[in-house]
Amino acid sequence: MEGKAENLRCDCLVIHEEIVGKVKEAMPQEENLYDLAELFKVFGDTTRIKILWALSEAEMCVCDLAFLLDMTQSAISHQLRILKQCRLVKNRKEGKIVFYALDDEHIKGIFSQGMLHVKEG
Repeated sequence: MEGKAENLRCDCLVIHEEIVGKVKEAMPQEENLYDLAELFKVFGDTTRIKILWALSEAEMCVCDLAFLLDMTQSAISHQLRILKQCRLVKNRKEGKIVFYALDDEHIKGIFSQGMLHVKEG
């Protein structure tokens, strides 16, 4: 095991200034990296992933999602609040019913890419 860890170390003392400079120039602002990390944290919860996946298939109300996922409406509403705060879902009202949908197509893309990665392994 120790041999493998050694292979991960760089023993050179030379800084490749051109490469480092290019990457540093392209590096997003700290605030944007923080926001990206927060976005990925939201994806770290299986319940939220299930809700997002369901909403990638169809617009649904809290009752539909609760029935589909065998959860309470309260638990679904709590997760939807988090997803809405992160701008991952949006809602629209039709009479007394509130329907939820993915906020935009980017979310579907993230899911597609993630699923491709998972299925490759």
